[in-house]
This record gives sequence, structure tokens and C-alpha cells, in this order.
Amino acid sequence: MNPKVSIFALENFPEINKGDDLRKIIIRCISENKVKINDGDIICIAQKVISKAEGCIYNLNDIQPSKKAIELSEKLNKDPRKIEIILQESKNVIRAFKHKDQNEGVIICEHKLGFISANAAVDESNTGESNTVITLPKNPDLSAKKISNYFFKKLNVNIGIVITDTFGRPWRLGQVNVAIGLNKVPATIDEKGKSDISGRRLKVTEPAFADEIAAASGLVIKKDSKTPIVILQGLIWEQTDSKSKDLIRKVEEDMFR
Repeated sequence: MNPKVSIFALENFPEINKGDDLRKIIIRCISENKVKINDGDIICIAQKVISKAEGCIYNLNDIQPSKKAIELSEKLNKDPRKIEIILQESKNVIRAFKHKDQNEGVIICEHKLGFISANAAVDESNTGESNTVITLPKNPDLSAKKISNYFFKKLNVNIGIVITDTFGRPWRLGQVNVAIGLNKVPATIDEKGKSDISGRRLKVTEPAFADEIAAASGLVIKKDSKTPIVILQGLIWEQTDSKSKDLIRKVEEDMFR
């Protein structure tokens, strides 16, 4: 049970550039916000600041589009240079389409990390520079682990880290934050074999704990403000060695491909 949970974003987080030590900056901002971090707290970090610090930003002027990228650009009315980055980030293009009322089409991709998302999560917003795009970190789980270990070393606290990004969902409108990188936080919680309030045995219940946390962070993180760090306190959870790939359904279980 979690009788009381608090969730809040750190305010006035600075702009992040390639090579910045994000771990030190987060701890400094926590101090400036006068926040006390405790064992069991979970820190959600928006993917974009991880990507910026790790240099996952590409200037489109430096990109030479391939033949496939050019062909897709004509079909989708999309910058072929951006499409080239999307293809480089993807393991597989599932579908590319443009509706009549759309100015620009969409490519649904299986990212190299296994996530299914529009445009392989390649984004142009809040990159800090014009004519640039930003991609997902190369290894979000490792990024999360480094930050968690640093907190233990510097503050002697055992915390969980969830790196988040904003994805759309099939058959539902709008976007929500999801977990793309984890350290210590359970990906899912297996409740199969337990009983519901009526005593019926649960057969398939498995809440996506990390995604629930990521989605909750979206309530206080805003695109137009510098609030990429969200802290959750009061949650009761058990540490695991979960990875973000634990949230991805196995191909043999996929009914739609």
C-alpha cells in the first residue's frame, strides 16, 4: 500500500549541453530546491536532458539522405535528412503513412532499443539549436545506473531512476510518458496468483509499474518549462535488476505484426 505519495518537479533546471555531468547538475538542483532525498525515492528524468548531455544531437546540414530516405520523404512530405536519422535509429519500419489532412506523414518504427514509436523517437523540439534533431540515448539503462550509483556515492541514498520519453499509443489519442531506461525500479509487478478483493485468484494481472511512474511524472513536467527532473516520494516498492526491455512484449506474443 502507498498511503501517501508526493510527486513534484525540480524548478529552474539549467540548460544541458554535450559533455555536461548531469549527475552533478541534478544533485546541485536538488540542493537549490531545498529537497531532501531519501532511500526509496524515485527520480524520473526526461530523456532529452540525458540525450543532450551524451551528445545525441544531429545537425541536419551534416546528414546525407539515402535513396530510401528520399523515397519516403516524397511519400510523406518530410525532410529526407530527418528520415535518414530515423532509419539509422530503427531496426525496422513498421508503417509509413500520410493522411490527406496531414501536412507531414509519420513513420512507425521499431527502434534499435526495441521500442515501437513514431519516427523512432527522433524529435526536433527543445533541442537548443535550429535545424537539429535529437535521438534517444544509446543505452538508457546504463545512463540510469550511472546516476543511481552516483547518488549512493555522494548522498549515501539508495534510489530508483526512471528515464522517460513521450510516446503515443495505438487506438488511443494523446501521448503519455513511458519508461525507456531503468535502474532498481521494477519494470512490472507480477500479481498472478494473488487474490482480488472478492477472493478470486488473479491469472494475468501484471501492472507496468515503471510506466505508471513515468506517466505520473508527465503530470508535473511541461514542454514549455525547465522541469525535466521529477521526484516521487512515499512509494513502497522493492528493488530489482529490471531493464527497460522487460517492458517490451516478445515478438512471438505480438498479435498485430
